Amino acid sequence: MVSRGTVGPSVVLLLLALVPAVAPCADGDRPLQTLAVSAVGADQGVFVVAEDGAVLAAVNPDRPVHPASVTKIATTLALLRELGPEHRFETSFRAGGALRDGVIDGNLVVAGGRDPFLVYEGAFLVLLELHRLGIRRVAGRVDVHGPLLFNWSADAAGRRLQQALAGQTGPAGQPGGNGGAAAWAAVQGVRDDARRLQLKDIALGFGGRSGSAPAEGPVLVVHQSPPLLRIVKELNGYSNNIFHLLSDQIGGATAVERIARQSVGPELHPQIVITNAAGGGKTNRLSPRAAVAIIRALDAELRRHGLSLADVMPVAGIDRGTLEDRLTAPLHRGAVVAKTGTYGSLGACALAGTARTRRFGTVTFAVLDRGLPVPEARRRQDAFLEALLDLAGAEPRATNRP
Repeated sequence: MVSRGTVGPSVVLLLLALVPAVAPCADGDRPLQTLAVSAVGADQGVFVVAEDGAVLAAVNPDRPVHPASVTKIATTLALLRELGPEHRFETSFRAGGALRDGVIDGNLVVAGGRDPFLVYEGAFLVLLELHRLGIRRVAGRVDVHGPLLFNWSADAAGRRLQQALAGQTGPAGQPGGNGGAAAWAAVQGVRDDARRLQLKDIALGFGGRSGSAPAEGPVLVVHQSPPLLRIVKELNGYSNNIFHLLSDQIGGATAVERIARQSVGPELHPQIVITNAAGGGKTNRLSPRAAVAIIRALDAELRRHGLSLADVMPVAGIDRGTLEDRLTAPLHRGAVVAKTGTYGSLGACALAGTARTRRFGTVTFAVLDRGLPVPEARRRQDAFLEALLDLAGAEPRATNRP
């Protein structure tokens, strides 16, 4: 019997009896099969392969279920393949009218570039640049052209961005973000020119007068995002659902599904259905076998750039976010790189990624639970991985992170 995230002694002894001193990894020799059934459940979904491709465990491996945010692994693959890890999103700000005595006689025209990292901090950095240029007031308003994301959600009319540029700060309540006051303090911590200023000193005044931008106006500031590599690492760490809006940059969920299917064998295509690139909605489907294949495709894509899965997904027990407090035992911490998925109202809870072991090399796994309370599903996932790491010999990656 399994309890408190560990595998019972009887299960471990039975499994040890099944694993020879030097376990071969031939396909069909799956010493972890008993553990998968006992720890996760015969009615759940598990698929585990060794580094050489040998199947170590398979429980309902071809049954597609809702993968929740494990979908983001496929979206990460699609974004990196289409845009490249060094891609940066740009948001430009230009004067929509003549500039006289520090006043833009018209709108502040914003060309949105779907930057998912445009949050309060970015808005305040733009404010500093506008202040340096001597701009103090806009006779009109913020006029958005193109797709604008601000503070983790769409801001098509630019209302929330305008509030930030006007120095109005809001609460911190959004995942991964800061309230405006905390964000300004963070900017002051990294910019010398901000330390002697208060936010009200650089805030723009807006007159609200309607007006249209001229065909061409001077570009005042171009704000660039961090590289895509850092963006997906942070978004995966906190499982931010802005992934769905971000996928529109490459054609949306349809493109993510197409690229995911192109990256695996044709027999797996029916087991991949993606209608929401963040894992929302009710119709996404992945099988454990398909999830493992997509992870391996993402790993291959990263290797082409000299990168690894740890560069785009959270390391359990180390990176902040959804895996920060999981698999934290000294011998397990840092050995697993994975993506969580939780959609409690649909009974979906998932964990998929890789585990470094001495016995089987880097093991790729997908545990896709359905119909279980989320705490129970996570307990079973962690129990399975902890036992796998103990029996196969965990190899935590070297890291300088706390």
